[in-house]
Amino acid sequence: MVEDRIRIEALWLAGVGIPAIAVAIGRHRSTVWRELERNRTGWRSGRNPLGATWDRSGRLGLYRCGYLAGRAQQKADRRARRPRRPRLAVGAPARPLVVRMLARRWSPQQIAAWLRRAHPDRPELQVSHETIYQALYVQSRGNLRVELGLQRALRSGRTHRRARTRAAGPVRSRRPWTLGQWHISNRPAEAADRAVPGHWEGDLLIGARGASAIITLVERSTRYALLGALPDGRTSAQVIPVLAALIGRLPDQLRRSLTWDCGAEMSRHAAFRVAAECPVYFCDPHAPWQRGSNENTNRLLRDYFPRSATNFNKISQADLDGVANELNTRPRHTLNWQTPAEALNTLLVATTG
Repeated sequence: MVEDRIRIEALWLAGVGIPAIAVAIGRHRSTVWRELERNRTGWRSGRNPLGATWDRSGRLGLYRCGYLAGRAQQKADRRARRPRRPRLAVGAPARPLVVRMLARRWSPQQIAAWLRRAHPDRPELQVSHETIYQALYVQSRGNLRVELGLQRALRSGRTHRRARTRAAGPVRSRRPWTLGQWHISNRPAEAADRAVPGHWEGDLLIGARGASAIITLVERSTRYALLGALPDGRTSAQVIPVLAALIGRLPDQLRRSLTWDCGAEMSRHAAFRVAAECPVYFCDPHAPWQRGSNENTNRLLRDYFPRSATNFNKISQADLDGVANELNTRPRHTLNWQTPAEALNTLLVATTG
């Protein structure tokens, strides 16, 4: 920035205007204007501080002021040294709230949005997501990482895309229960635009070494999640009763359809349709984007249940309900920072009112 100030001084003394200076130093014209306004010097008898005559005497305002790079740099250094207490320093009022939400696996952006909604009249409790990131990764900004006892960045932890096998494509395409009237192309059109609640997406979340699994369901409009334990296994005969009981918790208006992968665990889906009074539609093979909300929910669940170290047989239904509650009370950007629970309640009130 010292070099930029020296160039600004030379161009300014030569009578170059602000837009041209901005182009010359590769900055926005507003940046140059603020620099000159913040660090300007006065004129003396129509001459600038270095003695050169100002040859544009007809120009007013900022153009009649002088600018010295050395003096500007001194002012900038003094401003940079002024004491600033970090917004998330130890003892700051917002720090306990941020720590609590981070411990619940909220993202910094979700926390910042929730603080603005929950405390609109208390600016001391509002911080930006960048402030939270700084407190997590820069020691001098508060060092939240030590207090939390963890260091995480992206939830997936990956830096490269992972190749996926295509070997199962021909096998899955021959599964008869995924064809005909139960193909996703026959799903009601109202499910596509997410305007009507009650259309769900589901799949199994698999544990370590493929030895255990749970059911995951997510409602398309509100991203409300339900989880179901499978202590006896994940064959179709074992999945269907648990799935029917899980979706049976819902009122009739929230059981419009279920979209599922084409896995063998749903080969007896006719029994589920009768028990839950809810039709099932199946995606194309290797088309996870057709149930994208469920894929996203499963990715969030991996924060709680890493595939390499999770045995779902040791996790009770009560534990799963607790995790689902955490997801359902976490604000979402796609819901305009409402929680799934709030969004679902709003839709239910609207449909029954």
